[in-house]
Amino acid sequence: QVQLVESGGGSVQPGGSLRLSCVASTDYFNTYTMAWYRQTPEKERELVASIRTDRIDTYADSVKGRFTISRDNRQNTVYLLMFSLKPEDTAMYYCKSTRSGVESWGQGTQVTVSS
Repeated sequence: QVQLVESGGGSVQPGGSLRLSCVASTDYFNTYTMAWYRQTPEKERELVASIRTDRIDTYADSVKGRFTISRDNRQNTVYLLMFSLKPEDTAMYYCKSTRSGVESWGQGTQVTVSS
């Protein structure tokens, strides 16, 4: 199973930006689909963005045009660049890896958007 470690969360004012990072402990990072999810106490965990091995990316409608997912296969890292943050983006953000139906999750990093 892949170990995933997220970082980069924090508190930011509305309109601000953050970059989340997730480092994976595997020699085969380039064979995994990577994704970011988020969850609040009031809502179920939801997909924010994903990026395939061919770098095709998808986004939740709520973040399209504001968030960008990318990957660096040499650094075993997936990023989530978040712009124009809104209070409703406040959540715990989780990284997930998937290959051949096997999933691994990180412990999460908290993002709080508040004035």
